[in-house]
Amino acid sequence: MIIGIDIGSTTTKAIALEEGHVSRRIKTKAEDAVASASGALGKMILENGIQMSDIKRIMITGVGATKISGDLFGIPTEKVNEITAIGTGGMFLSGKDNIVIVSMGTGTAIIEAKKDSIIHLGGSGVGGGTILGLAKRLLSLSDFRDIFSLAASGNLDPVDLLLEDIMATNLGFLNKKSTASNFGKMLDTARSEDIALGIINMVYEVIGMLAVFAAKSRSADRVLLAGLGSRNTLGQEVFAKITRMHSIEFEYHDDAEFTTAIGAGLWTHGSR
Repeated sequence: MIIGIDIGSTTTKAIALEEGHVSRRIKTKAEDAVASASGALGKMILENGIQMSDIKRIMITGVGATKISGDLFGIPTEKVNEITAIGTGGMFLSGKDNIVIVSMGTGTAIIEAKKDSIIHLGGSGVGGGTILGLAKRLLSLSDFRDIFSLAASGNLDPVDLLLEDIMATNLGFLNKKSTASNFGKMLDTARSEDIALGIINMVYEVIGMLAVFAAKSRSADRVLLAGLGSRNTLGQEVFAKITRMHSIEFEYHDDAEFTTAIGAGLWTHGSR
């Protein structure tokens, strides 16, 4: 058994690989990287009845990986470059050996993964951290579930400036309902629900358009979405609108938020 651990800035994800298949998944939160990695491993072992002797190696990646030195619970650890882990995990989940991957976490990273190369194309500081920061300041909310729950009954009309607000016709391939400026209208009558939806819409539009530019630059027509941010319906609705405009398809996977941990674990098997 191989354990892959992705130590993120807010959440640590761990998976167990047995014979090349993901058999277990765990998430934990902790401020300290060592405590978070140890907690994820301990939770994995205790909740699944795993024997220490069953674990051959622990593969670690993510922003907190540099703070781990030596063994965990006496089990050898090995570090995997985070970009390599995202690319490897993305190819595994997509079943393709040539894929553009958008990893949505606190920020956003965009990777082109091929069988013989994994390239970091770029990214953005806009991501889940942006949603949390703006919602904390504007709405006094600091939990994703509360933010998305509030946004579910929101309306963008009092918040975003649309093309129809400034033009009488479509603009190129953009229809009149396309965003001209996120938060460019911001009426005094906008409710908290509307602001919450505006924040989410802005972040996902930015990420979606970056994905489009990256895919087109690599002559690709599909993008695999990785990370926790890919799994909510409001974000997927934004991506669906972008697909209709730009003909770039977005792929979702049940294990999307574990992509990086999976890639770290698979690296042991020489899967690039």
